[in-house]
Amino acid sequence: MTTLTIEWRHLELDGGTCLRCSGTGTSLRRVIAELEKELKPRGVEISFTETLLPEESIEQSNMILIDGRPLEDILAGAETGENYCSSCSCLTGSDAYCRTVRYDGEVYEDIPAELVREAVFTALDMETDGRERR
Repeated sequence: MTTLTIEWRHLELDGGTCLRCSGTGTSLRRVIAELEKELKPRGVEISFTETLLPEESIEQSNMILIDGRPLEDILAGAETGENYCSSCSCLTGSDAYCRTVRYDGEVYEDIPAELVREAVFTALDMETDGRERR
């Protein structure tokens, strides 16, 4: 059995996180549950780690790594940016600028399940139906 590791890094202060990270977390947990059912019969299991970051590591917040590679490095043409995050600003008490992912003409503040799914299958070099890519 092959193990695919997914790590999600996000800011957590006093037990709370920002709205965009909360959205990513909800999507990520849902897609991981779906992928586990889909990939296990194909010989792949998923190991999920949630890394809680202190305020001084905010530039890494809302980062998803698949087998140690950032999601945006796996998806062809994806890139990161940042924009003002009012939710993190409220948590930290100062202006905060958080990561975004630009992909296929869209800018995502919270990372949707579809991007995670696409990155997982790309990292595994599989089509979504389980066949290997040619």
